[in-house]
Amino acid sequence: MLEKIQEFDTNLFVFLNGLGSETYDKLWLVITNQLNWIPLFLLLLYLIYKKIGTKQTLYLLLFVAILIAFTDQLTNAVKYTVQRSRPCNNPDIKSFIRIVQSRQSFSFFSGHAANSMAVATFLYLTLNKHFKYFGLLFLWPLIFAYSRIYLGLHYPLDILCGYLVGATMGFLIYKLYLKAKVKYFPV
Repeated sequence: MLEKIQEFDTNLFVFLNGLGSETYDKLWLVITNQLNWIPLFLLLLYLIYKKIGTKQTLYLLLFVAILIAFTDQLTNAVKYTVQRSRPCNNPDIKSFIRIVQSRQSFSFFSGHAANSMAVATFLYLTLNKHFKYFGLLFLWPLIFAYSRIYLGLHYPLDILCGYLVGATMGFLIYKLYLKAKVKYFPV
């Protein structure tokens, strides 16, 4: 069963990765770089600040920092336990896939997918009542994580598991945030 899942995952990766083109490689390298998302983060921060004020924004940022720290540590613990090679390092497919970027670290599961989905889930659950189209925030983890397949760094299952872990972590920290908010920093 596991072999069939891995075979499907590899075949899906080869298909999705093969959709790429040199024409778009630079764009996907920009998308995958976390620093290039800073304008979006600053815009979000500004909008959040305007809706909930300084004190509540600072508390929210504290929980986002906690969320990222926990999600990132969990991701690294799983990566070093599972030790799945990245597609760009897989000798069975390396010769015919598009490798735009290469890393020597492990693949399962995607930290980009987990962290971005965790933050998007947490922010959505916390702020969706304040913003009409806040669900569009989920485009960020979808595009951000797909870049990892495009570049040859992650299998689709790495991304999907990262999404599941991220959404779960975002939800759990949201529940913790609600309890702390009532007790320590009510509006």
